[in-house]
Amino acid sequence: MTGLEKIINQIMDEAKSRADKIIAEAQAQADEITAASQKEVQQLCDDISEKSKADEANYKERIQSSADLQKRRAVLEAKQEIITETIQKAYDKLASQEAPEYFEMILKMLEKAVLPQSGEIFFAESDLKRMPQDFEAKIAKIAGDKGGSLTLGKEVRKIENGFVLAYGGIEENCSLKALFDAKKDELQDKVHAVLFA
Repeated sequence: MTGLEKIINQIMDEAKSRADKIIAEAQAQADEITAASQKEVQQLCDDISEKSKADEANYKERIQSSADLQKRRAVLEAKQEIITETIQKAYDKLASQEAPEYFEMILKMLEKAVLPQSGEIFFAESDLKRMPQDFEAKIAKIAGDKGGSLTLGKEVRKIENGFVLAYGGIEENCSLKALFDAKKDELQDKVHAVLFA
């Protein structure tokens, strides 16, 4: 082998050795980048999976909360309906009593409402027709016991039941409906306590 060939071979060997070294360094660098990318991709996948699980849990919680709210609303509406129905049945029962019991109730209502003044008492047409004969005397006695007087008005009032008291041009509606309406909240509370205690 000539000197020139030796030099060329030596240059070639050095170049190959250098190229191998550069390739090895590049391969190591590529392996590092690949490993780092895989780690980053895995972290992203883990983050997405965790976020997805958290979103799913939040969604389930919101659905459960909404279902609970709807259930509470439905229960509340059902209770309110039962309370209203119970109060209506009580009203109907009082309003449809037989004449003796009905007019005894009217006298008790009158004892609470009568004032120590002169006035008139008016009834619905249906009550005037079925009123006991001695009822007017009972009205006068109750008013007299309170220091006043009441005369039975001949005009009828457009009420279903109960009576209207008139003192000095001021009328007070003492019909069952007016009394039930005035005590609506109190009645609802009492019925709720009895039914749902």
